[in-house]
Order: sequence, then structure tokens, then C-alpha cells
Amino acid sequence: MKSHRIFDTAAKKEKALLIGLEIKSHHQFLSTDDSLAELERLANTAGLEVIAVEKQKLEAPNPSTFIGKGKVEEIRVLSESLKADLVIFDEELSPRHFRELEKDFGVNVRVIDRTTLILDIFAQHAQTREGKLQVELAQNEYFLPRLTRAWTHLARQAGGGAGRSGSVGGVGLRGPGETQLEVDRRLIRKKIITLKEDIEKVRKHRNQYRQIRKKSQIPVVALVGYTNV
Repeated sequence: MKSHRIFDTAAKKEKALLIGLEIKSHHQFLSTDDSLAELERLANTAGLEVIAVEKQKLEAPNPSTFIGKGKVEEIRVLSESLKADLVIFDEELSPRHFRELEKDFGVNVRVIDRTTLILDIFAQHAQTREGKLQVELAQNEYFLPRLTRAWTHLARQAGGGAGRSGSVGGVGLRGPGETQLEVDRRLIRKKIITLKEDIEKVRKHRNQYRQIRKKSQIPVVALVGYTNV
């Protein structure tokens, strides 16, 4: 008699830990709980598994780590025990926040914010060429000042002069004298220019078709919705 085995071929979902911050003196349009509930729905839309939701109340965001240092350590321990892949903050983080949090949480956990999550959802669902270009442009413009962990293991000056000067990309230090981080930023800037040029070409092409539709009086319908729709 033959035995049958069932194999789960579904892609493994990444585990996400959500973090919210309530500012005591700041009036929020949504309560922290409602905002975190919405963030959880966004995470589900992105194909993530939410394993825990944490929040903290402060007078003002910590300039270095957004949340308090004690809370950072608490989240670090929790993420390790739950084997989280991502920590998602329910606010837009600054480049400094990303740098400090990635140092504290370690290399096994990625740090993203609400904006990064929404851009990822847009990227998953973009269908038209212009839509895909727009999302890619938005991602590159958002990530450009936030490049951190991706190159920290390479972020050192090449050549003796670079190390002595302490500067990046100065006279005589360009090219081989740049850090890998600066090389990556330069490539992203070039990519942004190329994307803007491609979008402009698509717009001109689309405008030609729009003029044809107007002349032929073909009705046009647009469906607009939020990321969860």
C-alpha cells in the first residue's frame, strides 16, 4: 500500500513585530491602538505574519532610537525570542533612527517603517509600466538618505590617503577612494535620473493616447482606493 505525503509549497511568511509610539503632548488623528491595527492590516497585505505588537508612551521621540533605550532593549530580547525577521515602526523613521536601531537590534532583524511597508505594497501591486516606474522612483528617493546596514561591512576608505583625510569623495579620492556606501548612493542618484526620464517618456506617450481618446469621445473610468483595497 502506497503512503502519501503532503508537502507545503507555500512561501514561508516573514515574521514581523510592530512598534507604536504615543506622544503625550501630540494630538493624533488616530489613536495609537487604531493606527497599530491599521499597520497590522498593511503588514498582512504585504504577506507578513505579525507575531507581536508593542507600544510606548513618551513626551517626545528619542532623537537617536525613536523609542526609549530601555524599550529598545526590550524589543531586542523579544525579537530574538520570537525569531522575528522584521521590526516595523508605525511612524516614518529618520536616517539616524535607522542607523542606531540597526546597531541595537543586530544583523538578524531588519528595521523598516510604515512608509517602507506601504511602498513595498505598492511595488507588489503595480501593474502598468508607469506605475512600476513611479513606485521604483519613490523607493529610490526614500531609501537614498537611509542606506545603512547594507554596506556597513564595506564602509571603509580604500587607499592610504583616504583613511588619513577622513573625508569621502574629496579631490584624489573619487572612484577607488569612495566608500562602498557612497558608490551605492551615486548609483542610486543615477538610477533616479534615469527613472524620471523614463517616466517622462511614458507620460508623453500616454498623453498622445489621451488626445486620441478625447477626439473619439471614449468614456474613461478610474478606480481609486487605499493600499488595502
